[in-house]
Amino acid sequence: MKRFARLFSELDATTSTNEKVEALTRYFDEAPPRDAAWAVYFLAGGKPRQVVKTASLVALACHMAQIEDWLFDECYQQVGDMAETIALVLPRGDEPSDVGLAAWVEERLLPLRGLPEDVVAQRVAGYWQELDTLGRFLLIKLVGGGFRVGVSKLLVQRALATHAGIDAKRVAQRMMGYTDGKALPSPERYEALIAKAEEGVPEQRDEGQPYPFFLAHQLDLPPELFTPRLGPVTDWLVEWKYDGIRGQVVRRHGKVWVWSRGEELVTERFPEIVALAQELPDGTVIDGEILVWKDTPDPGTGEIAGRPAPFALLQQRIGRKNLTKKILAEAPVSFMAYDLLEQGGEDVRGLSQRERRARLEALLAGTRFRISPVETATSWREFAQRRAQSRDRGVEGFMLKRQDAAYGTGRTKAEGLWWKWKIEPMTVDCVLVYAQAGHGRRSSVYTDYTFAVWSRPPESKEEADAVLAAIARKEPAQPGALQLVAFAKAYSGLTDEEFRQVDAIIRKNTIEKFGPVRSVKPSLVFELGFEGINRSPRHKSGIAVRFPRMLRIRHDKPVHEADSLEQLETLLKL
Repeated sequence: MKRFARLFSELDATTSTNEKVEALTRYFDEAPPRDAAWAVYFLAGGKPRQVVKTASLVALACHMAQIEDWLFDECYQQVGDMAETIALVLPRGDEPSDVGLAAWVEERLLPLRGLPEDVVAQRVAGYWQELDTLGRFLLIKLVGGGFRVGVSKLLVQRALATHAGIDAKRVAQRMMGYTDGKALPSPERYEALIAKAEEGVPEQRDEGQPYPFFLAHQLDLPPELFTPRLGPVTDWLVEWKYDGIRGQVVRRHGKVWVWSRGEELVTERFPEIVALAQELPDGTVIDGEILVWKDTPDPGTGEIAGRPAPFALLQQRIGRKNLTKKILAEAPVSFMAYDLLEQGGEDVRGLSQRERRARLEALLAGTRFRISPVETATSWREFAQRRAQSRDRGVEGFMLKRQDAAYGTGRTKAEGLWWKWKIEPMTVDCVLVYAQAGHGRRSSVYTDYTFAVWSRPPESKEEADAVLAAIARKEPAQPGALQLVAFAKAYSGLTDEEFRQVDAIIRKNTIEKFGPVRSVKPSLVFELGFEGINRSPRHKSGIAVRFPRMLRIRHDKPVHEADSLEQLETLLKL
């Protein structure tokens, strides 16, 4: 655990990509395979299940530190992170140990699940005695299921490749499915990640293993600059960009596997896709998008016209293991295929986009699979005009794929090139009303914000000021009266300097504290951008937005001029 804790500290202390890769490489050079196997799992995004309730950990920490609950709460409000607060209030341990990461997880943490609470408390108290503050922090994150660290899977792959002296693309392919959680990390699985291989010899894949996903770069250029940057439109395959779950359908040895981009095996959640895949020949892997698709009659012509449903409807399927007839009927799932990665058991990712597309169309002809339609135009300006129809079609814009490009690994420009040419986000001007500290290096800065809009447009500045004064006096809003209604949370989009400036304003204008959350005197207006909007009975505002992020602070706009629910209702109709 000491070695892993040291690595975590090094990763958390820097934002430099090269320094992170160097720290990871040093760890893999030193760690035994059993520990390294678990480190790869956690660092690459594997999520440990919660084995001890947070409330139980807090109660135990208060007992050991001999402090009252109120004092712990005060500490929590200052620190902003539960695990860090517990680690700091505990008395210093006097039984240091050198138990490795794998032993901690396999022999100590996992066996806690299902034990009586008093037994769990006794064991955890003993474990804390063996660790320093950082070690305790990590242990609490692991047993509480809240571990995360500021490295990407790509950096872990680069470090493993450097450590083993092999191609990072080979490591990326071997890691597919490593964090799925259905098989525990082991020395054997780790050694397979870094094993030497003969040049030119194809990788041996597990029967259900997918390929690393190829990711697109964001394209932010005016259409008049496309030709100098990208060349003529004839060099590119242009498709609509759908808002679903990126996935791969694997058909091998008479079986079907469905994988999400997050490397989660989701086969059982989408039986409709499994049924579609029965039509595929063995040795086939298709890349595409999982969508809820509804075929509805056109009001004018009566013809059946299909279109993707909002992502919110797909969300109803994501977390459900029990798929009732009602859910299957209300949210029917389809698979929009747009690339062929394996055919006849042969890896075809090295072929050009043009050739892979031709093979995909021939393969799926006569099947019930949907194929992403290809759009054609004579100029980039014409494509830009057509892109303006995106919201009417229920899509996010265009995907641009170079015709002669291979299918790459991750977000790279080496083997091929994809661009996502998304429509401009929806925007709304809203008011900061709550704040919470961030995580990692931002744990001491308020970076996670809740935003509100007016329930209706204020009739005057004076009416809005009266509401703000009532909020400052902690008076509850009156039913039917003008009020600020919370509707979205966001934590990205500002620079570190902007976060520091807002943090100072939050601390000076705090009204109340609720654990780590502060209610803030409404004084700052932000322009918030988001990809989609839909109705949601789970939210007080009745509205939920997708991928919200802060575009800018509107220092030029007073609070009474912030938007209202009427503007959100207007966006719902777009």
